[in-house]
Amino acid sequence: MPTKAKEPLSKEKAKSKKVTMALLIGAMGVVYGDIGTSPLYTLKEVFHLSGMAVTQPAVLGILSLIFWSLVWVVSIKYVIFILRADNEGEGGTMSLIALAQRATENYPNLRKVIILLGLFGAGLFYGDSMITPSVSVLSAVEGIRLIPFLSEIDAFIVPMAVVILIVLFAFQRFGTASIGKLFGPVMMLWFAVLALLGGYGIVSNPEVLKALNPLCAFEFVYMHKALGMLILGAVVLALTGAEALYADMGHFGRAPISRAWFFFVFPALVLNYFGQGAMILLHPANVHNPFFLLAPHWALIPLIILATLATIIASQAVISGAYSLTQQAIQLGYLPNMLIKHTSSDEKGQIYIPFINWSLMVGVVLLIIGFGSSSALASAYGIAVTGTMLITTLLVSVVVIFLWKWPLWCAVPLLLSFFMVDSLYLAANLPKVLHGGEFPIIVGAVLFIVMSTWSKGRELLTKSLEENSLPLPSFISSIRLAPPYRIKGTGVFLTSRLDVVPNSLLLNLLHNQVLHEKVVLLTVVVDNFPRVHPERRFEVELFGEGFYRVVLHYGFMDDPDIPKALQQLCHLNELDFSNMTTTYYLTRETIIPSKMGMARWRQAIFSFMMKNASASLRYFNLPMNRVIELGTQVEI
Repeated sequence: MPTKAKEPLSKEKAKSKKVTMALLIGAMGVVYGDIGTSPLYTLKEVFHLSGMAVTQPAVLGILSLIFWSLVWVVSIKYVIFILRADNEGEGGTMSLIALAQRATENYPNLRKVIILLGLFGAGLFYGDSMITPSVSVLSAVEGIRLIPFLSEIDAFIVPMAVVILIVLFAFQRFGTASIGKLFGPVMMLWFAVLALLGGYGIVSNPEVLKALNPLCAFEFVYMHKALGMLILGAVVLALTGAEALYADMGHFGRAPISRAWFFFVFPALVLNYFGQGAMILLHPANVHNPFFLLAPHWALIPLIILATLATIIASQAVISGAYSLTQQAIQLGYLPNMLIKHTSSDEKGQIYIPFINWSLMVGVVLLIIGFGSSSALASAYGIAVTGTMLITTLLVSVVVIFLWKWPLWCAVPLLLSFFMVDSLYLAANLPKVLHGGEFPIIVGAVLFIVMSTWSKGRELLTKSLEENSLPLPSFISSIRLAPPYRIKGTGVFLTSRLDVVPNSLLLNLLHNQVLHEKVVLLTVVVDNFPRVHPERRFEVELFGEGFYRVVLHYGFMDDPDIPKALQQLCHLNELDFSNMTTTYYLTRETIIPSKMGMARWRQAIFSFMMKNASASLRYFNLPMNRVIELGTQVEI
């Protein structure tokens, strides 16, 4: 009997281990693609941007800065602390905004500031989504300069990088479900190679291990002062991708991401950086490309191929992150509806947004052509990363103090230390604004204006519609007294308000003089939670005279499918949502600018977005042959 009882338990444990290992491999393939390719360019650019001579104190000081930056920012801040700030398992800027909104419900002014900060952080992420593929792929392709018989094709490096990235963006519409299975094993090989190359370099000069002493970092910055700050700004290149740990938490979970970092990624990165440093001390002339020159000559071509694959994977991870961020922003009301295609029937996160895809591609191509090299692009890198890091600290501080209600004596020192370090990194990167660093700021500012304008415009539009709205009880009473002609079937009228008559219903009654036998006033509510359980999806209320109010609840990571949801209500005998008997009514508003509300230029932006937003019938998966749109003009 004991043997039989233990058998299923051991099978369950084996299954659990298998799932955990699969998640570990997947996390290395998606989460750590960006930070995992940083060794390609970080140490090279630190010396290039600073112009510092290769000396033992300089190499040890820079290595110490890189090591302790990885320890403090990635290991302690993100992996140990920030990953705990999950919104029902989801992470990222929009999830953190949703948490901060819940935390500041009783503080409206603080709530507005938090939302504005979060939106600017989201805008910076889009800038990072353009720079990361550009600098990563360029760094890998530039490795061909070291191959003697290919050194003369230097003029083709930029076109090759452009072609690789255009192909990558072109394949996005097919989804990453199949190719994604290769991401983990390729990145495992990549990190293994990083560790082996680094170990090989350290064995040749173990003295670099002195850089593990944090005093090397402090002494280096103190001795060089202004130059030390400039180098600190370049060291941030080693931290690119740290935000992805938090953004991709919903796909893999906190435990796999943490274990992958501490057991695989972090050791491999440290070994490689220290191996490069050891090689530079022995051969200072190799500082122009220490990563590829760390490898034996026979391994150079395979390493370039592997590095190119790794940078493509890193680019894919950032592009997918931009899709997820956009989907969350749409759900939370900060961006207009866009066409979202699902590329996998099994994985909810596998989505493709054409507009975002082609916009990113144009930005990436222009960046590569405009800057021309990874070194030039590195000068633009850092502002977006450090800005997002600082905003994340500010948002999570609100969550810790107001939502988690940590004791101030415990929360303030920790949060203040995060804030001071992030501010130091941001200050060190501010000089880059004059050397290409303005690009992510411009992208962040433009997207901040777009998202805040859309949110404010929708608020003013709703307010304007409310002023001319008719209370629902009064309308039903008038129907009871003077009933119009009723036709068979169910009419579903989408509305954002629960207590007034939808404008589409009034327009239909005014022009067609009829009502359906069953009238459903449907409101879709997006909660500040990633997903809503099906049992909490519906609220149904009967008003009489064939009128029903239905409220559908979705999370900001859910995919709204109104017909599918309403089919689950067909168990009510009174309601029938079959396709041939149901008609959906939408209102399309035409904005007429006025002197109130927003500035004229913002009204023009909002009006443009309203005209070009993807129709609700696509966004809510409504059947195209069962939808009637009624137009109206609204002043805001």
